[in-house]
Amino acid sequence: MASRGKSETGKLRQNMEEQLDRLMQQLQDLEECREELDEEEYEETKKETLEQLSEFHDSLKKIMTGDMTLVDELGGMQLAIQAAISQAFKTPEVIRLFAKKQPGQLRLRLAEMDRDVMVGKLSRDVHMQQKMEILTALRKLGEELTAEDETFLSENATATLSQFEKVTANPGSEDKIMALASSGVNTKA
Repeated sequence: MASRGKSETGKLRQNMEEQLDRLMQQLQDLEECREELDEEEYEETKKETLEQLSEFHDSLKKIMTGDMTLVDELGGMQLAIQAAISQAFKTPEVIRLFAKKQPGQLRLRLAEMDRDVMVGKLSRDVHMQQKMEILTALRKLGEELTAEDETFLSENATATLSQFEKVTANPGSEDKIMALASSGVNTKA
């Protein structure tokens, strides 16, 4: 046991990341196949996936209280799960990049979206919604935003994104976070 739990911690973290990736991919696949499913089947599958995310969140919370070496690594995953459950972020790719704390990839995605909207490949509405999500994710990751981005955020903030920011601003507010997550699941059920 010379590793003092480092290898076990690494394996646990890898398993948790893989499970989060699987659930995020499931949400993304569901959105991509939405047209092929009837509304009831879509809603049921989405509800089941959100329930799995909620259960994953509960497991993550238990791990975080019992193993302090994982708190920092798992904190980002917990915020991403809260965002998905609360419906603050609607784009699984943004949630995934946020969970993995990849601000560079988020900025790259934003640049690609800016290009796509200019050439007509992406609608202005989708661009605006996803830009809001990316900028909010970057802010939560502690990234510096330009004055232009800050103005865009303040002028276009949605109630759900604002609520997500307020609730996640205080890391000790677990009750508020769970209430927000529950309301997101209940309203979509």
